[in-house]
Amino acid sequence: MKQLSFLLPLLGLFLATTLAAQQPTISNLRPYGQSGVNEFEYLKKNDYDFDGLKVRIGGNFAQQFQALDHVNTLVDLDGDGAFDNELYALKPGFNLATANLNIDVQLAKGIRLNLITYLSSRHHPEAWVKGGYIQFDELPFFESDFVDGIMDKVTLRVGHMEINYGDAHFRRTDNGNAMFNPFVGNYIVDAFNTEIGAEAYYKQGDLSAMLAVTGGEINGNITEANTSEVDENSKRSPSIIGKIAYDGQISEQLRLRLTGSAYYTASSAVNHLYSGDRGGSRYYLVMAAPGSGAGDRGVFSSGRYSPGFTDQVTAFMGNAFVKFGGLEFFGTYEMGSGRNWFETEARSMTQLAGDLVYRIGKNEDFYLGARYNTMTAEEAGGQEVTINRYQLGGGWFVTENILFKLEYVNQDYKGFAPGSLLSDGNFNGMMVEAVVGF
Repeated sequence: MKQLSFLLPLLGLFLATTLAAQQPTISNLRPYGQSGVNEFEYLKKNDYDFDGLKVRIGGNFAQQFQALDHVNTLVDLDGDGAFDNELYALKPGFNLATANLNIDVQLAKGIRLNLITYLSSRHHPEAWVKGGYIQFDELPFFESDFVDGIMDKVTLRVGHMEINYGDAHFRRTDNGNAMFNPFVGNYIVDAFNTEIGAEAYYKQGDLSAMLAVTGGEINGNITEANTSEVDENSKRSPSIIGKIAYDGQISEQLRLRLTGSAYYTASSAVNHLYSGDRGGSRYYLVMAAPGSGAGDRGVFSSGRYSPGFTDQVTAFMGNAFVKFGGLEFFGTYEMGSGRNWFETEARSMTQLAGDLVYRIGKNEDFYLGARYNTMTAEEAGGQEVTINRYQLGGGWFVTENILFKLEYVNQDYKGFAPGSLLSDGNFNGMMVEAVVGF
């Protein structure tokens, strides 16, 4: 895969241009190309007459050229004359291409299936399934006017799937799918996970609400507890996720979306709300040690930060999206708390982020943008750490299915222990990314 990675974007371009016009229509499916930008839950957007089972095959491909530098404060802790926290020798070059395979199936009227497979990612050299779900916008097998009336405003989703916590995950890069992110990198603290469970949505006009229950973990688990001793603090518990949203077109030029989301799990064998993205960070090997390699699973999240909450996780995210003509703002406030298995008390984390994007052209094919992102967290050792980042960039939708991005990124690390790789750390430089989605 690594040897052929440079062919993936070319393959994606070929598939996009030859298959896009032949794809069957699937009800209430967020488009994978430019028309899916600034879309969120995509509830009750469209409905089509069912005339038999339809299978839609799509894909996402992304390739980056990276030119980043990094530094930290070098320390010789053991006095042997050698630094204990030297960094990997970064040089400009191409990252491993990433790819997704998207399969969407219209099973019946108002019933569709989604399955996404990662064909190439930082965390896995082999192809593997991200997740999938079945969505019910209608329940035609009941043949009941009462049920039909309920389903006019209700959507049900069941599966092992990306959880709907916050709005940031709708704009983030998901391995090969980088169409919806106006920048190259995701947030410093990246709330994303796939969990097994069910979501119920209720939509009334511009208002919607969601309640979800999941297993609380990235994998299936049938053990009673996360330790050998069963007590109230070690029993596995489900995760409860709630979300309310207002999304209204105030005028022809002005759109406003406001959402609040909450996530809670009392206990789990291991929770991955802040470490669930196995696709990996876009900033390869930044702040990593010598000897690391681009295929090293231990550094696939380089450039991100996980607070290490594996148990008793409580989190809240508020988002605001405002679009006036071509100018748009997307803001995030997030706070979370939790602990790992060896701690007796929970720690906290807060994150702020703001995107300002200006889209230009008849179809908004060009854009310029800036993002500021900061987070502060209490580490297991008790010290408070802060990471600040800003990103400047732009993009060009060459077609509905092809996107070209350019970004400058600068990230600073404050408060990390002397001798650590992140001690007074910084990375900065340019990223170029080509994206195909269909």
